[in-house]
Amino acid sequence: MSLPAGDIVAAVDPQLQRRRLVMLGLCSVLLLTTLFALVTGAIDITLADFFTTDASRVVQKTVLIDIRSPRILLAGCVGASLAIAGGALQGLFRNPLADPSLIGVSSGAAVGALSMIVFGAGLTVASSLLVFLVPLSAVLGAGLVTLFLYSFARYFSNFSVMTMLLVGIAINALGTVAVGTFNFLSDDTQLRTLVFWLMGSYGRATWASVLPAAFIALAASVMLLKNARGLDVLQLGESEARALGIDVDRLKRRIILTSAAAVGAGVAVAGIIAFVGLVVPHLVRLMGGAPNRFVLPAAGLLGAALSIAADVIARTIVVPAELPVGLVTSALGAPFFLWLIARMRTR
Repeated sequence: MSLPAGDIVAAVDPQLQRRRLVMLGLCSVLLLTTLFALVTGAIDITLADFFTTDASRVVQKTVLIDIRSPRILLAGCVGASLAIAGGALQGLFRNPLADPSLIGVSSGAAVGALSMIVFGAGLTVASSLLVFLVPLSAVLGAGLVTLFLYSFARYFSNFSVMTMLLVGIAINALGTVAVGTFNFLSDDTQLRTLVFWLMGSYGRATWASVLPAAFIALAASVMLLKNARGLDVLQLGESEARALGIDVDRLKRRIILTSAAAVGAGVAVAGIIAFVGLVVPHLVRLMGGAPNRFVLPAAGLLGAALSIAADVIARTIVVPAELPVGLVTSALGAPFFLWLIARMRTR
């Protein structure tokens, strides 16, 4: 009796079986991390509080539904979108160090969001629309930075690692100047908000603020996943990709715009969350190989789990105070970045 074609491919390619197991494991890790985050915190809560009608547990139910749930949704969406965008940018630039925060994309998104926070109060716009204007401003800032970085790296250095890092340092420096200017111009309330963006936090998550940004980030992430095959072909070179029927210029525009949308929407509601876009794609490549059709969805799952876990650490390690989650991800990501540089130097 003959085997179905899919079983034949799986039998011939053990790497495919390994990737399926990795994906299954990452789904399990994300589920367990989410459940753990729901019940972990300063207040003792169980999952049964979702359905309780006991008046003595009304506080726990409120915390679970109105505080922890939107916060976990935000952490998962931001982590997934940053990881997928990081993997896509690494594939587009064919550069293992292309991370949204490292090369300045997150700074561009932050400047866009902060400009709307500081100057948006003077706009005659309905308050319901202001919820969308901050993410859209962040997307615009991230898109402009990504487009500039791509054009500069292509024209001057053919996507050299060193050039991209140096340009990223310059963009981050300009972002620091812009943030300092906003600090000078802002009032006390706006200044507290600026500090929130700089360090990154999920502490202000509400359903009203999370849902618009989550929609933009998830929609952009889905678009990036649909372009995974094109990114795989692009690794062969632009001329080879064109010969295989890929519209390279259109693919580049889609990756740039959707990556900017994914990063910008996350930064708009959570601030700058460093190193997720750099660390996670490399981890999944170590688990199952380099094809973007595997890397991008796996990075989304692991990025969401890592971001949720980092948030749990941030809000429980110094109870009743709360660390900015950006500090936690930087503490995890910086040693990995050093290891990655050492690994590249020894090749």
